[in-house]
Amino acid sequence: MQASHSAGKKVLLLRPRGFCAGVVRAIDIVKIALELYGAPIYVRKEIVHNRHVVDELRALGAIFVNELQEVPQGARVIFSAHGVSPAVRQMARDRGLFVIDATCPLVTKVHLEAVRFAQRGYTILLIGHKEHEEIEGTFGEAPSNTVIIESEADAEQVMPPDPGKVCYLTQTTLSLDETRGIIEILERRFPKIAGPKSQDICYATQNRQTAVKAVAPLCELLLVVGSQNSSNSKRLVEVCQRAGVPSYLIDDRRFLQDEWLDGVKTVAVTAGASAPEHLVEELIDALHGKGFTVLEEADIVQEDVRFSLPAEVQIPVERLAGPAPQPPASA
Repeated sequence: MQASHSAGKKVLLLRPRGFCAGVVRAIDIVKIALELYGAPIYVRKEIVHNRHVVDELRALGAIFVNELQEVPQGARVIFSAHGVSPAVRQMARDRGLFVIDATCPLVTKVHLEAVRFAQRGYTILLIGHKEHEEIEGTFGEAPSNTVIIESEADAEQVMPPDPGKVCYLTQTTLSLDETRGIIEILERRFPKIAGPKSQDICYATQNRQTAVKAVAPLCELLLVVGSQNSSNSKRLVEVCQRAGVPSYLIDDRRFLQDEWLDGVKTVAVTAGASAPEHLVEELIDALHGKGFTVLEEADIVQEDVRFSLPAEVQIPVERLAGPAPQPPASA
């Protein structure tokens, strides 16, 4: 069924959307490393979960590998924004690799929390998706102390050895609503349960979900730009669907289907935290061509978070300043 292209149909463009500070930092690390050290630069796993970003960096000379065994001994390797376990760090040392760590600082925070709780003898109930790279890395900090909780059913069934010495941590890219339900069950079952000093779900994930909730009553359809393996992008779709509004996750404009637009007068558009802005712009152009000629920005939350770069890719001051001026020749 084709969409009807009546005049005056609207696109609600959500803000914030797209790249978060951790993704900007990770991409910058790869680009600057290529500039400073030259290709090839190896990257363990996808630097962020977006195939367009990965393809762009691959074209610049980055080589993406699944495991460190694929990296030549003594080569330079970047760890992705999702973090790695201590076992991976040890393997890098054993292979004599020069490591540049692009782990998001908010993921590093969760790792440090896991280490602290494990040192105090707690059972760590780690809320997240077992197959996600971030959970693999956090779990690896204290595997003998950690139980992964993927659902409310898991929360009801888990049996820690000492119910009085339990804590919970969460993956940074989860749905706030879904996580809240799991935490409520754990708090009911284990009244003394400890948690992180501040919420583990990252600011960008929270803000993008807040924006989706705010506009859900104002639209008949939400389109989320992002790759299928992006956890935070999938959560945006779920948040909108729970609000009763159809929502779809698409890599780019090529995946837009006319039947989704049938009868729709207002479509909201957002992007996951690892999706480039140019993909959003191309999708808006495609919607414009299908009769959605009114563009309105929905500015929900302001963001101004920035993360510093690791020392290995901080460009020396003399390179920023350019060559020193030469004194004039003597007459």
